Amino acid sequence: MQIHNLSENNSVLNHFLGQIRNVNIHNDSMRFRRNIERIGEIMAYELSKELHYKAVEIQTPLGTKKTTEIADQLVICSILRAGFPMHTGFLNYFDAAENGFISASRHHPNNDDYFEILVEYQAIADFNGKYLLLVDPMLATGQSIVAVFNRLMERGVAKEIHIAVVIAAPEGIAHLNEHLPDTCHLWVASLDEKLDAHSYIVPGLGDAGDLSYGTKL
Repeated sequence: MQIHNLSENNSVLNHFLGQIRNVNIHNDSMRFRRNIERIGEIMAYELSKELHYKAVEIQTPLGTKKTTEIADQLVICSILRAGFPMHTGFLNYFDAAENGFISASRHHPNNDDYFEILVEYQAIADFNGKYLLLVDPMLATGQSIVAVFNRLMERGVAKEIHIAVVIAAPEGIAHLNEHLPDTCHLWVASLDEKLDAHSYIVPGLGDAGDLSYGTKL
């Protein structure tokens, strides 16, 4: 798996990452969602450098201009519900992309730290022969992304698969390396230290879904 760690160099990306982690502004859900969206936009821009382009000639009011435009067909798929703001960020830049949504949640059958991943809902455009962009803010254990990946691969074969996450734990990256094809690309806005005993990312930021949309039952 090819890994692209975008936080290795200073940029405005790190500024937004600092804000989404800050407990002093976590009560502002709108600001959190907007920052996740902006991070998605930055990641979409960086990912766009790996796409293919075709030469075109456009008419301006005063003449013609040769330029390039994206040649690849894209399908953006986000994991419900935390992936919504990040999905919007990607769609702001790849506005011609088709879309998909899929659910993945932790199920604790024994009411302890052990959990299984339930994938219960999916609605996605045909991605056969296209670039599939799978986006989700948090990569903790990696089990959710692998479960979603396996479910999606029952539907077709993508030309290329790019996975984009805001914050990742080393354990999650190792799990993806073990279970996903070497041809996959993983885009990471920030690589954190570890998982805690409850499989949450440290230092992390908390629950991205709750911070975006409020606590759940």
